[in-house]
Amino acid sequence: MDLQIRTISEQELVPFIIAASTASGEASSDAEIERERRMAEPERNMAAFDGPGIVGTSSVFTMPMSCPGGEIDVGFLTSVGVLPTHRRRGINTELMRRQLDDAHDRGELVSVLYASEGGIYGRYGYGLGTLGLVIEIETARSAFVRGYAPSGSMRLVDRQEAVKPILAINGSTRLDRPGMIQLDERRLDYVVSHEHGEEKERPTFFALHEDDGGVDGFVTYKITQDWPQGYSRSTLDVRDLQATNAPAHADLWRFVLDVDLIERVEAWSRPLDEPLLHLVREPRRLHARMIDNLWVRLVDLEGALRARRYATDGRLVVRIADAFCPWNEGRFELEVSEGNATVARNPGAKADLACTVNEIGAVYLGGTTFRQLRRAGRVEELADGSLARADAMFGWDPAPWSPYDF
Repeated sequence: MDLQIRTISEQELVPFIIAASTASGEASSDAEIERERRMAEPERNMAAFDGPGIVGTSSVFTMPMSCPGGEIDVGFLTSVGVLPTHRRRGINTELMRRQLDDAHDRGELVSVLYASEGGIYGRYGYGLGTLGLVIEIETARSAFVRGYAPSGSMRLVDRQEAVKPILAINGSTRLDRPGMIQLDERRLDYVVSHEHGEEKERPTFFALHEDDGGVDGFVTYKITQDWPQGYSRSTLDVRDLQATNAPAHADLWRFVLDVDLIERVEAWSRPLDEPLLHLVREPRRLHARMIDNLWVRLVDLEGALRARRYATDGRLVVRIADAFCPWNEGRFELEVSEGNATVARNPGAKADLACTVNEIGAVYLGGTTFRQLRRAGRVEELADGSLARADAMFGWDPAPWSPYDF
């Protein structure tokens, strides 16, 4: 086997897209190829070639993402796959090696991804940075707590009319929650059209919430029709739901829960601190369960730690191991004053904590604590009290979340 791994040319983009789909067990339609083409950055598409044929793929979309107290440009890793004929030969590892080296050369601070399988990316230094909440509720058991009253009105619109309000709401709210991607028309079109299997055939509905000040929330959803024996057992699938204020958020949920002829409402990924948990009278009926959401990998550890803000001031020395990106290894002194950090290597400093870069990725957005990782045996406390101090510094509210799967 004579393998070559390199970035692709413009002319190789379509074969690259087809190979990525094949590696995932899917076939690409002309519409799907065009969707991927609009998002593609060929200079960040890395392919493994066996002769003239592409046998492995990995791609990166560059985009702004919110972090605690600000935002950074991240590389959103996607389309990682190897053809069944070439698996277990180290191709995926070499693709990841090249992508992270390229990100480092570009000066990128952080790489993120949604994992098709959670067991793959830990060996490349990614940590579980955000959690999602899956919700499945019977509409008949979805009553709200006493005292709820509607605050505005709902309006169904077509996809074209929904674009500007969705982008406006994303722009006004996303910096409040770490992990949120900045949408533009191209990215919004991609996430709305990023569908698999039978869901491609079902239309997407768009609804806006309005009060006296204008549009302050939106929901996108699909409906799966199911009519056994002449009565409806249909399911409404919430794809995205966001609002600029709490009353609009409640109204949007009440709207989808009250759509006629719907037996169940499901949402595949909501934030871990979803307010609906405290709106319904019977929270157990939500059947809420956690799933892994966004995986985070610090490419430039010093730069990434400087780029975010911190909840409390303090000093911390952490001994970091990073076998895949050795430039991140060492003892790093983090000094926070008025929420801003200075970070520097300090080989002679006595370490307070010891962990790998995976754990730093897990805590980076503020949703996972060092103490949680300590209980899992993944962080070592070397100085008494340092775990509590670290959690006070890194913790953030609201919980991080990433609703968009690229």
